[in-house]
Amino acid sequence: MNKLLNLVIASSIAAFTITACNQEAETANSSKPDTVIAASNGKPVIYQVLPRLFGNTNPTNKPWGTIEENGVGKFSDFTPKALEEIRALGADYIWYTGSLHHAVVRDYTAFGITNDDPDIIKGRAGSPYAVKDYYSVNPDLADDPAKRLQEFQALIARSHDAGLKVLIDIVPNHVARDYHSLAKPEGVRDFGADDDTGVAYARDNNFYYVPGEPFQVPVAEDGYQPLNGEAHALIDGAFSEVPAKWTGNGSRAPQPEQGDWYETVKINFGVRPDGSHDFAQLPAGFAQKDFRAHAAFWDQQDVPSSWKKFREITDYWLAFGVDGFRYDMSGMVPVEFWSYLNSSIKVQKPDALLLAEIYQPDLYRDYIHLGKMDYLYDKVGTYDAIRAVMEGKSGTDPLVEIQQSLSGIEAHMLRFMENHDEQRIASPEFSGNAQAGIPAMIVSATISGAPTLLYFGQELGEPGAGDAGFGKASRTTIFDYWSVPSIRRWNNGGQFNSEKLSDSEQSLRQAYRKLLNFTRQSPALTGKFMDLHRHNRAHGENYGEQQYSFARWEGGDRLLVVTNFAGDDRQITLQLPSELIEAWQLESGKYTLTNQLQPGTADMTIDENKAGIIEISLPGLSGKILKVTP
Repeated sequence: MNKLLNLVIASSIAAFTITACNQEAETANSSKPDTVIAASNGKPVIYQVLPRLFGNTNPTNKPWGTIEENGVGKFSDFTPKALEEIRALGADYIWYTGSLHHAVVRDYTAFGITNDDPDIIKGRAGSPYAVKDYYSVNPDLADDPAKRLQEFQALIARSHDAGLKVLIDIVPNHVARDYHSLAKPEGVRDFGADDDTGVAYARDNNFYYVPGEPFQVPVAEDGYQPLNGEAHALIDGAFSEVPAKWTGNGSRAPQPEQGDWYETVKINFGVRPDGSHDFAQLPAGFAQKDFRAHAAFWDQQDVPSSWKKFREITDYWLAFGVDGFRYDMSGMVPVEFWSYLNSSIKVQKPDALLLAEIYQPDLYRDYIHLGKMDYLYDKVGTYDAIRAVMEGKSGTDPLVEIQQSLSGIEAHMLRFMENHDEQRIASPEFSGNAQAGIPAMIVSATISGAPTLLYFGQELGEPGAGDAGFGKASRTTIFDYWSVPSIRRWNNGGQFNSEKLSDSEQSLRQAYRKLLNFTRQSPALTGKFMDLHRHNRAHGENYGEQQYSFARWEGGDRLLVVTNFAGDDRQITLQLPSELIEAWQLESGKYTLTNQLQPGTADMTIDENKAGIIEISLPGLSGKILKVTP
């Protein structure tokens, strides 16, 4: 869902020269990762995709269109050939966004599924983040809805056969307003089934309530009508919920605003309405303890009901075969819950990948060290700074301090330039030019040992054009039945090849493939880092605020990353400080640098004072990864 929170960045900046991305402990009150999640030789690449859209080859794309009009992708569209090509692009993980059964406007009563009310659904296809049944998958995505779980299990098996591990979403902060699980295992109770609805809060209630007040559908704004005004038996401006529950984004009003997450209700994790906690706190020093110690601690505690329910859910999906979870809006859920849940997951599956969507930098270290997250979104730092450069709103100088602020945790920060919440690079509302994503992704993919996320269609320059209904242009819709034009062309009748791609699409995809596969194999990218930007702003020639550079190395694998965000070509003289030459243990003389992304070399001269000079030609909107040849 589009995020509506205005979160304040508050982080202290500490000066540094060389940082070990995976090797060094952060400070006395920090710890190394319990488990290093990595590709075979380098770092992971995660490919995010919406099954609802991926395999849909229907070009109609009528705003607010039905499945019959616009079509829908299926689990079965991820054929061995499709998965082979995703793997070849460089992916280690595939994140199947929207797989869980969420509220949709479609009649599945023949399969025992209750109809969902369009008054409390966003779009026709519904939000993937309004989960209706945590123990089942979206019936839209199955060839036979009665066998939807079997079809999803077959997809997991095909993914594994292709060398891809599988991630799905877990959304602890909220569930669909009309949550009801048909597929829950014996002994599992639905959220809210045992709640005392006569009180606003009780520790073991799963929801918060407004006693004595019925829920009221928000007052429509800006001419909005469910299903765009189409007649529907359940559209009457009302939904029966007595008493009203708090809304997913925290609204306590019985009638939330149109801009609230009114399609969802907030989960109670034992946080009282005044913000105080009704559960045990982790003892001092637990930031230094591993997941086993955390699991042992919680095994001795009585925890709130909602904690147990989410542990049942993750246990279920781990047994089903998934390899990890992306957690929606993690910062809205207390860190102690994450310690409890993630430590239990790691005990069962130490290599499970646990990824948190979070936008509060002041919480990052707690969510890593106490919450036992593997990776966090680096959205409000690196993404926002790079985007500002691409839009011409800022230069690259802020990137230096942002990376300094992440010192010691940079290997935990997921880098991306697109996902389902963000605007497409090629959209006019962002850059309007897919090529602008090249220097951005080179920086994003090489600046640390953390994973790189690629959003499906990004590698083809998908612009996300067209208002789909509830979903608007610039973001590929997550709310509507729709198809993605660039993905349709690549699909090409199930061949998944370049035959129908334009020259620019083919070139862009090849550039992404080259970059991502290189990052998976380079030891240097999980090694040490030195900023070169500040030094070259002072000493480099023709090097300005639209260039950005740094060094990465591990042992004899030594790289220089140099990027040009300007639209015009630049001939720069890059200066290497003596500290880097000493760290690399290079003698005075001349060296050949080999470009790892395209054919070509550059010459490096090291003078008797152990300072390096490199003449580099950088085309507009490009970058180079130069490897030092012994």
